[in-house]
Amino acid sequence: MSKKYFGTDGIRGKVNQTKINGEMFFKFGLAAGTYFKNQNKVKQSAIIAKDTRLSGYTLEPALVSGLTSAGMHVYTLGPLPTNGLAMLTKKMRANLGIMITASHNPFYDNGLKLFGPDGLKLSDKIEKKIEKLIDSKIIKNLSHPRTLGRVERLENANESYIEILKSNFPNNFSLKGMKIAIDCANGAGYKSGPKLLSSLGAKVYQYGTSPNGFNINQKCGSTYPSKIKSLVKKHKANIGISLDGDADRIIISDEKGNIIDGDQIIAMLATRWKKKKILRGGVIGTFMSNYGLENYLKSKRIKFIRADVGDRYVKEKMRQKNFNLGGEQSGHIILGKFATTGDGLLVALEILFSMRKGKKASQLFNIFKMTPQILKNVYVKDKSIINSKKCKLAIRKSEKMIKNYGRMLVRKSGTEPMIRIMGESYNINLLKKCIIVVKKSIT
Repeated sequence: MSKKYFGTDGIRGKVNQTKINGEMFFKFGLAAGTYFKNQNKVKQSAIIAKDTRLSGYTLEPALVSGLTSAGMHVYTLGPLPTNGLAMLTKKMRANLGIMITASHNPFYDNGLKLFGPDGLKLSDKIEKKIEKLIDSKIIKNLSHPRTLGRVERLENANESYIEILKSNFPNNFSLKGMKIAIDCANGAGYKSGPKLLSSLGAKVYQYGTSPNGFNINQKCGSTYPSKIKSLVKKHKANIGISLDGDADRIIISDEKGNIIDGDQIIAMLATRWKKKKILRGGVIGTFMSNYGLENYLKSKRIKFIRADVGDRYVKEKMRQKNFNLGGEQSGHIILGKFATTGDGLLVALEILFSMRKGKKASQLFNIFKMTPQILKNVYVKDKSIINSKKCKLAIRKSEKMIKNYGRMLVRKSGTEPMIRIMGESYNINLLKKCIIVVKKSIT
């Protein structure tokens, strides 16, 4: 049975429409609070962080109201990267952590990412149980007046998160002498990003650190890498770091202005970790991971397994296979040695740590040749069009055309009203023809 509210990465949609509004966030809070309260009879607490969208001021109070109505004590943290929320959920031994964010989406979208007490995103099974509670009668889940939850604001969340990040590296780790450009996408990492790098001694050139509620991801951040490229060139920086709206993604620019995506970062980390005997098992990618990455890892005798798209599924597969490295081309990268979910700043530190002896970023990356890849995002009113006879026939036709020359992947976006059409092949003309065949069946 498919899920009603949850997608591949939590709940997401346009603000003040269907599921992203105050009424629904009260129901989400009440349902999540009820479910997790029943898992732990001793401690009844939830922590909430958010990115910088204007709608956070509307949605957070509704969510808090739902949680406290269920009898949960709530701690609000303000703007904080998603993995900071996950780390503090575990550290504070909270029943659950909730991140109010729509990640890389525009300001007019928002949503939720939920974490259990172990700092992990929820399984499909738990999400379905919470969905049942969302649709149940509200009166059934309301707490007695004597057992209502309390609310407290914690002001030092970013500082606590930074200390956790730094604790994963030697005390003498320093970035003194390094010039680093960082684009925080006017999002959740706008405080912790520059502060973390400065505290380690780097000269920091920052952009995307003046959020106004509307400019999150707007011509900045990991989905707009030309900005970090220009910053690196302008300031002659050693490296550029570009985050997304909730700072769980990272895209890099080397000192020459070359853009480094998640697949190239994963290749570098896997190679380095294997050499240092840190790598456990191999690497988990997704069906979107570049075929060039798969071939490169195979040449290095590193196991590579594909999971469904979404860092939650990557983490799930990492746990099943006992691997400690996985991620996506988009820059969601999970360092299982340190974290339970993607973290742009943590990955940045791991990269910077490998540069500490004077190695240039351009020497670390672009270690494999990417298979040419084309991705087309097609906006649709109803994503179920992918199941239509016309679309299925087109997909089969494109797969037959490209057979032995590359591969096609057509899927519903889990976070936006889109059908994503991706193809890989060294035969670009053939690849374009295959994509047109599928696109015509949708538009």
